[in-house]
Amino acid sequence: MFDYLKYTLNPVLLVVSGYGLWAGGNYVWLGTGVIVNPGVTIGRNSVIGAGSVVTKSIPPDVVAAGVPCRVLRPITASDREAFLK
Repeated sequence: MFDYLKYTLNPVLLVVSGYGLWAGGNYVWLGTGVIVNPGVTIGRNSVIGAGSVVTKSIPPDVVAAGVPCRVLRPITASDREAFLK
């Protein structure tokens, strides 16, 4: 979804920009108001909940949320099937 966009990573805001840096993998979903600190990477196919503050790197294929953001659970094959229905 976001693999074609680039973002400026700022400790206060995640700003959509054609000139910034993107430290996330492909198919990362970010909820509204997510704050991503500099130097943090978000793994491929991960979902970050709305209002989260990402202070540490997030692995691929997980759902993460919170302040500070933490991994809640992995994304499983049954999640993928339910999403595609």
